[in-house]
Amino acid sequence: MALELLSIKDEGFSPEDYDLFFTAGRTCIEQGNSAQVLSILVDEKNKSIVRCMGWNLLGPLVQILLKKEDGNLPHCHVCNPKELLVGLLEQVEEADTGSIAETVTLLLKPLQTVLLRLGMKKASSVGMALSTLLSQVARLPVPVTKEQEEDDVFGLCHCCTDLLQFVNPFVEEIKEVVKDNNRISKDNELRVELLKLMNTANVFADILFTCFFSPIFVLQCNMEYIELLLSRTEESRLQKGLELYEKSLIRVEDNSLPVDLLELKTFFSVPQNLVKVMTLCPDQTLRTKGLKVFQLSIDKFNTEAKYKFFKGMLKTSHHAGVEGYIIKNIKNQIDFSLKPCNGNDWFLGKHLLPLLRLVLCLPHGPETDLLQNLDRIMESLNLLRYMLIRDKEWENETGIWTELYKIEDNYLKPLRTGLNMSKAHYEAELKNSKASVCTVTVDNEKLPNMTPEMQIQVLQSAVFTFDLIEGVLARIEEIIETKERPLSQ
Repeated sequence: MALELLSIKDEGFSPEDYDLFFTAGRTCIEQGNSAQVLSILVDEKNKSIVRCMGWNLLGPLVQILLKKEDGNLPHCHVCNPKELLVGLLEQVEEADTGSIAETVTLLLKPLQTVLLRLGMKKASSVGMALSTLLSQVARLPVPVTKEQEEDDVFGLCHCCTDLLQFVNPFVEEIKEVVKDNNRISKDNELRVELLKLMNTANVFADILFTCFFSPIFVLQCNMEYIELLLSRTEESRLQKGLELYEKSLIRVEDNSLPVDLLELKTFFSVPQNLVKVMTLCPDQTLRTKGLKVFQLSIDKFNTEAKYKFFKGMLKTSHHAGVEGYIIKNIKNQIDFSLKPCNGNDWFLGKHLLPLLRLVLCLPHGPETDLLQNLDRIMESLNLLRYMLIRDKEWENETGIWTELYKIEDNYLKPLRTGLNMSKAHYEAELKNSKASVCTVTVDNEKLPNMTPEMQIQVLQSAVFTFDLIEGVLARIEEIIETKERPLSQ
């Protein structure tokens, strides 16, 4: 009886007709007669009513298929494409938490079929579909452990894989369309919609960097998500952020990122967050990974961008280890620039000198804590010594010889004073520690009372550190003295 009710005449449909069609169709589907329903839906004489009402049967049909774990949603093309699209997306939106993955996986193929039938006007519909799909996929729990990811316990990985297949024909369409300059403006709309998908997870980016978006454009778009992940404290989020940043950078050509990117907020905040990972994260593996990605990001900047990036980091990092690492990179850039045919305006001459003034300085003059700033001081001295040896006075490509008298007054002499004071202080403490228990201060913090043996070990280590600084400083002073000696005779 229900099957007969489906064959309604094709004219003058009333609200009662809609109710009758839906009730009869749902009853047939629930009774297991979906194949017979299909035969009526594809019957040419029922064409009009199916186009008007067919999509109403999606709800019960999807529920039956989910229960049967049957991945075949038959002949979605018999309905009006736009109405069917709305119906399919309603089913996606109404899926409860426990059936999101199954519902998305089931409906992706019919959604793809419907969207492809919309022709060149599909961009907004693709965007609507992606927005709905991604909002539901985002509700799925993210695997925390490698085992959870491999077993795909939440269905997230399966959904991501199926989403890649879902967008593939649209990607291929764009790849063909961009070859035709006359159609490029139409193509831009679809590219923007697909970009929303790419920015949601780096797994999509692997497929979409390489197809039609420039690597720099992809990196720029991903930075917002990288910033969000690296600002978190959970190790799983930090890991994802580092992986996304690394994958986004790898595809960028070395020395290609332009300086204007540094004007964007994310290109300032991401390095700051990365510094926190490198210096504060309790996980050694993540700290090491952070340093690797940090260096990779430096390698991708062009010469001017490197210069401005180094200046910014020296002013804002407030960490001697990071500052020492930046100074080591500056030395590498100067070394590269001094080689034949590599000269540039940023790491030689007038532009280099302001950068050197940031490098060759003590934060608090002679009172600077030399132990706390050891990494920065040692790299600064190594850089200065290298330049004095490598850049001959009569060539003076870096401008260091012109600036030398200022460096002596503003850096070397205060450093010598501070070194003498610190060394004398710790040597005196070392003598006192042999006689009685004393309080040792390191990095402005008092260490708890220690045995004389422990005190001696700490103090001897400090004195040894001062000897290292003095050794490099003495060699620099010797170079300068040799240079000045003929003038005094």
